Amino acid sequence: MSQGVIARIALRSLALSAVVASLASAQGFTLEQLDVGRILQSPPTVAAGYTRYNFPRRDITLNVGDLTLAPAMASGAWLGFSGPPAMTTVMGDLILLPNELTPVQAELHAQGIEISAIHNHLAGAAPQLTYVHVHAMGNAVELARKFDAVMKHTASPRPVPPAAAPVPATIDSAMVATALGMAGKVNGAVMQFTPLLVTGAVTMGGIPVVPSQGYGTPINIQMVSVDRYVATGDFSILGDRVNAVIAALATGGIAATAMHGHLVEESPRVYYIHFWADGKPRDVLAGLRAAIEAGKH
Repeated sequence: MSQGVIARIALRSLALSAVVASLASAQGFTLEQLDVGRILQSPPTVAAGYTRYNFPRRDITLNVGDLTLAPAMASGAWLGFSGPPAMTTVMGDLILLPNELTPVQAELHAQGIEISAIHNHLAGAAPQLTYVHVHAMGNAVELARKFDAVMKHTASPRPVPPAAAPVPATIDSAMVATALGMAGKVNGAVMQFTPLLVTGAVTMGGIPVVPSQGYGTPINIQMVSVDRYVATGDFSILGDRVNAVIAALATGGIAATAMHGHLVEESPRVYYIHFWADGKPRDVLAGLRAAIEAGKH
């Protein structure tokens, strides 16, 4: 191959790289973030302090009693990447059916990915779902390849399409936001909140944890009818707030469905209380507001 041809190929390669870099900049993402999304087959989304890749279990219809839950309520698996590309921290939540548990755990072990928790979130849900929390550190693109190998052991639909524009609200978003005392995201009949109840720093193995990546408090509310709301999520709190939150939930007619950890060797210790609410809107919202206030530190 002549030097001229080599030079032209090199120039075209540089030009292509410049175009890709320009597109990445226009979207607000780095080349590494886009590479991770390409490997995981999920587009990157912006979160507070980290980049999030979502894996909604659109293949699962989740029911609790007589109700079918919206996918955003309890079947949204995700991985969060934080830190520089060369030393990225990944934390997230894989949502698995019973037949996926063994192969996924085996692949996580084979890939050197830590499991920080395995548990349920809801009581009486069908099908039974198990939530596996993961933790890994290393090169972002290499970690993406490792998690891609893990995801291949699930029936989670990929590629994940870009998030659609929110559906106009059918839930009374103003009433809900006022009742909880905070702004939230609304999409049709569902409204979501993520207050941070642990205000101090938390470390895991001596390394600071990005708050929204590791110990936010997701609260998901679904309007079933104008007279009935359901809600689920988990309160991430310190130990001295545990019984105050459980008492507030119980007083408000809300069941605590699980309590456990999501992290390993964190300091201070963070507890996660999952809940299920089903009732009149004002009663559900009053119980949630009382639990939020009880969990503040």
